[in-house]
Amino acid sequence: MATRIVRSVAQQAARRAARGAVKQATRAVRGALGLAGERMSKVDTAWLRMDSERNLMMIIGVWTLRPRIDYEALCRRVEERLLKYPRFRQHVVEDATGASWVDTPGLDVRQLVVREKLPRGRAGGEQAALQARVGQLAMQPLDRQLPLWRFHLVEDFDGGSALAVRIHHCIADGIALISVVLSLVDGGAPPPQRRARGPAPDGGHWIAESLLKPFTDLSVKAFDAAGAGAARSLHLLDDPRAGLEGSLELARLAYQVAGDSAALLLMPDDSKTLLKGQPEGRKRVAWCAPLPLDEIKAVGKALNCSINDVLLSCVSGAIGEYLRGQGDDPAGKEIRAMVPVNLRPMEQAWKLGNRFGMVPLVLPIGIENPIERIYEVRRRMEALKGSTQPLLAFAVLTVAGLLVKPAQDLLLGLFSDKTTAVITNVPGPREKLRFLGATLEQCMFWVPQSGNIGLGVSILSYGGNVQFGVIADAALCPQPQKIIDAFAPEFAKLSWLTLMLPWGDG
Repeated sequence: MATRIVRSVAQQAARRAARGAVKQATRAVRGALGLAGERMSKVDTAWLRMDSERNLMMIIGVWTLRPRIDYEALCRRVEERLLKYPRFRQHVVEDATGASWVDTPGLDVRQLVVREKLPRGRAGGEQAALQARVGQLAMQPLDRQLPLWRFHLVEDFDGGSALAVRIHHCIADGIALISVVLSLVDGGAPPPQRRARGPAPDGGHWIAESLLKPFTDLSVKAFDAAGAGAARSLHLLDDPRAGLEGSLELARLAYQVAGDSAALLLMPDDSKTLLKGQPEGRKRVAWCAPLPLDEIKAVGKALNCSINDVLLSCVSGAIGEYLRGQGDDPAGKEIRAMVPVNLRPMEQAWKLGNRFGMVPLVLPIGIENPIERIYEVRRRMEALKGSTQPLLAFAVLTVAGLLVKPAQDLLLGLFSDKTTAVITNVPGPREKLRFLGATLEQCMFWVPQSGNIGLGVSILSYGGNVQFGVIADAALCPQPQKIIDAFAPEFAKLSWLTLMLPWGDG
């Protein structure tokens, strides 16, 4: 018995020594080849490799500003503020085992901040011309020899300027980029000084760290106390010595994880609609005038629903109305949307990277009655509270980053093949911001879609309003503006019906 124990310990020690030797040798080879740099996390590597001919993994944003801003002033602000973040002055070098962030020698900010000229006389005016250009930029790959972002300035747009932004998703998620935006605006500050980091932690470490952190406000609104309980319980998986007192909670959580895993793997196919199919790789984007946030809050309060319930009900109604207009009756149909859920404290957003999971939400696009539809959305959102699916999705992305690209595509295809849209809801600043002396009037962004997903819907609260944006593959949705144009009427119907309900006793 003692001999077997000694032999086992010796074997384990030998394996650890071998792994250490391999890591040292790999670092030495990479250093000799000039590839020294910070290793990219497994999750960020998965996003890097998700680029395809049909979908590029870029977050696209547009600012409209009044009065106009100057190109040289923009270059100076980017150099003073944005380049303080290491990620924005580094390019990516891939190798057989992953990728690294490497400082870009001789970087000139004017390589990354470019001037744009919109064609004149286009039908629909300047906004249509800007939307068309943003659609082109959404499928224009970023040069891998430079940092994976670009600013495109239209100096003269609608009495001011427009700034289009492209940032690869491997740099950061939407919540982290809000922190970047706040550092760029007037009165903003550069990121906190950070100590030098060692090699990027492996996926298991990041999963454990994410589970140890309490959900941020955005996550709590979606998953409430059960989600936080799940985070505390999963810590036991990382530290079995935490004690037997957590065994019952761990058993409950294990049961829940098994159920949530099965739900993810066994998701039924979406209803067949014009929005589901094979993308062709041409993008169209659209946005509308924002809706007042106070009115949305008032409707939600009157119906005992959350703001998210109201917004997602309007999204469902707008998509259903669009399909009716295209001769595709949505009655009895529903589509699945992947909704990102933040997994990190907001105070750590400046560290960038991707720290979010995904939860599948089935939208009842076939319910035409706005009141019936919002209560169905609320019921489905309630059913997701306490789900561990965001954590499982994060784990899947981590595993995907360990695989070669064909295997990664196959794994992630399990999600994209059963999904019609990606919907992101990001809380922005409550007051309008100023940038280089100009007022940031409108702020829009569009999320990337992976695999065969052809529709992205973005919801951003900013300056007391809520802004909707849609990006779509031209083969599946050639006129996304028609979806956008249905948002305001859908909210108006919900608002009128709310006012008509018998609230009093008499």
